[in-house]
Amino acid sequence: MNMPGHVSRLRAVCAAWFDGHASQVEVGEPRRIDWWRQIPFVAIHAGCLTLPWVGVSTVAVAAAAALYVLRMFAITGFYHRYFAHQAFRAGRGVQFVFAAVAASAAQRGPLWWAAHHRHHHLHADEPEDCHSPLRHGFVWSHSGWFMATENFATRDKLVGALARYPELRFLDRWDAVAPLTLVALLWTAGALGEHFAPDLHTSGAQLVAWGFCVSTVALYHATFSINSLAHRFGSRRYATRDESRNNFWLALLTFGEGWHNNHHRYPVAARQGFFWWELDLTYYGLRLLCALGLIHGLNPVPAAVLDAGARREEGA
Repeated sequence: MNMPGHVSRLRAVCAAWFDGHASQVEVGEPRRIDWWRQIPFVAIHAGCLTLPWVGVSTVAVAAAAALYVLRMFAITGFYHRYFAHQAFRAGRGVQFVFAAVAASAAQRGPLWWAAHHRHHHLHADEPEDCHSPLRHGFVWSHSGWFMATENFATRDKLVGALARYPELRFLDRWDAVAPLTLVALLWTAGALGEHFAPDLHTSGAQLVAWGFCVSTVALYHATFSINSLAHRFGSRRYATRDESRNNFWLALLTFGEGWHNNHHRYPVAARQGFFWWELDLTYYGLRLLCALGLIHGLNPVPAAVLDAGARREEGA
């Protein structure tokens, strides 16, 4: 056994957990899953198994629900519609705050997320689309693709304008900082509650298990489902070059992202539910931020796109 080699490998793996630049070193075959690198991802799922031991409280369930809502909005509104598609404009402070909130969901940094999503739109459902269920199957499109060595690196050429902000580069490189900060805050809040307000029946471990692990796992599989399910199940209002589909249930889970065929028809729109009856909670949140003056310039859906969709609905 080559112990120095194993020690070197362990150091590289540990570095990759915290340093996004270290994770850009490809190991082995491009589609090979490096399970050592996925230990944090597996550990977050395993944290859900501690629920029988940590117990449950109203505070813990409320924390899980609130953090699901807040982080889902940050991912869909900012990682997706803002960073990936520039669907509206925001000041530097606002973009950083919401990027940090989205990063706490442990879905990598804003530059990595936006770059890979832009690549998806360039090659939707083509062989180059690394998370197309039509090309690579359900499991790979749902979660296998981001575990593969070929997708560890940020596609820097696709996010050059965003990379000029050092704070976004920091979040992207040190992508473990935001999730670990959230874990520390939850543990501290739970421990303080246990000590000073025992009637709440909470603890540090309980708030981490519910507020972080349960909430984050729910976020994972809701957002992943847009890759794995929204190109297979639902209706097609627009004849896009890919197999994107509109799905109400996915839209409900992901605050509007399930109107995926709409989105692929006109990706730069701030709204994905093009018509009033298409529930799009993220868009309603963006409208609120706009009314508060925190963001501006929400991109509308062109009238020609709406008219074409309405005519297709009438002819269906």
